[in-house]
Amino acid sequence: MDSAPWTPHGIALLDFYNGDTSAEIIVHGDDGETEVVPIRVFFRGPSDFSALEAAALDLCRGRVLDAGAGTGCHSLVLQEQNLSVCAIDIAPEAVGIMGKRGVKDARCADLFSFEDEPFDTILMMMNGIGVVGDLAGLDRFLGDVQRLLKPDGQILLDSYDPNWTEDIEGAAPPLAGVPAGRYLGEMRFQLEYKGRNGPPLAWLFVGSKILAERAGKAGWSCEIIWQEEEGHYLARLIHSK
Repeated sequence: MDSAPWTPHGIALLDFYNGDTSAEIIVHGDDGETEVVPIRVFFRGPSDFSALEAAALDLCRGRVLDAGAGTGCHSLVLQEQNLSVCAIDIAPEAVGIMGKRGVKDARCADLFSFEDEPFDTILMMMNGIGVVGDLAGLDRFLGDVQRLLKPDGQILLDSYDPNWTEDIEGAAPPLAGVPAGRYLGEMRFQLEYKGRNGPPLAWLFVGSKILAERAGKAGWSCEIIWQEEEGHYLARLIHSK
């Protein structure tokens, strides 16, 4: 996985850590939408966690791989719970910050090529599953990630259903700018910080029904632990041996 798309994000994290509390990243989507994200959200403490995040952390057990750990906000809480945590991120700036914040085992690594002894839990928060890029990437991930888990291990992940609506019709309208025939949750982004744009980044938002279907075909059970408004959900995957 190429780290270049994340360079603006990594620099913004470093600026915030060094005192620029106004730092923010601009996310340009190929659906025509632009979002400004305050960097402070990546430095949240437990009191700022959502109920979904708190539920995910409560479910963590054994040796934990925090994949896409960012600045380590979840890893630090798990360490306080006396769990053994390995935190990985593709952005070297994030990994450096994690170490300075007290994460004991922080590594700059790509999840898809990462090698280690099997874990009891793989934690992928803040739509960390999006790193697979698209549905084909999700299938590859589900077929490969078992190597990082113990036989009774679990994956805890959250994502958003791009078709979520409270409308009785049950289907959201297509997003402008998304090519016809492409799954609605297969997004393309560019990150901008202080006028610097990274190369395009593929990112997946996958609905819970599609996740369960794809997981089932790859031999995983999929349990939806938490469902929030606007389609945000927490899922637990366990491989069926």
